[in-house]
Amino acid sequence: MPSDDRIKAHLMTAQDLGRTLDRMAQQIIERFTPEAAASPPDTFALVGMQTRGVHLARRLQRRIEAQTGLELPLGLLDVTMYRDDVRLRLEQPEIHTTRIPFDVTDREIVLVDDVVFTGRTGRAALDALMDRGRPATIQFLTIIDRQHRELPISVDIVGREVPTLPGEEVRVRVTEVDEEDGVWLVQAPASRPSADDGR
Repeated sequence: MPSDDRIKAHLMTAQDLGRTLDRMAQQIIERFTPEAAASPPDTFALVGMQTRGVHLARRLQRRIEAQTGLELPLGLLDVTMYRDDVRLRLEQPEIHTTRIPFDVTDREIVLVDDVVFTGRTGRAALDALMDRGRPATIQFLTIIDRQHRELPISVDIVGREVPTLPGEEVRVRVTEVDEEDGVWLVQAPASRPSADDGR
């Protein structure tokens, strides 16, 4: 973890995160079983939200393929320009890649993010997906649910619920971006707003 953050709790080790992803992959298989006659395999897809949600979605994709032999289509989604607070921020927003190489219409989509907080990012993701078509269903999956919703967004598959206090942040770190796996609860520096505020 960065040394400028005051760590309050180590919520998940790398092994804990791996076991959580194993469990989540099994939950996806149970919800969207490829053997179900009413839901043929070509209707399923994973969509990872930039940035860490993309890497978590890829790990889930590999786990599901290892268990079922089915390689779910994978999309990458950036919702920056769909957020309702983008015009309120003084800094230039960082835009990441959106790449969804399949038609979302009639798809059973699992939307993957690392942390869910206020629900605003989830609402933006729904808007972004609906602009591309009409999915049959959208299921939300997150490693950490901080609760404290400002919008009526629910999470369907949750790694862990962690109610937080003002000034606290949850940091999910993945080796693909951060060179380590784990989840930490940290006290945000007083000099800046929470990095995951408004998720």
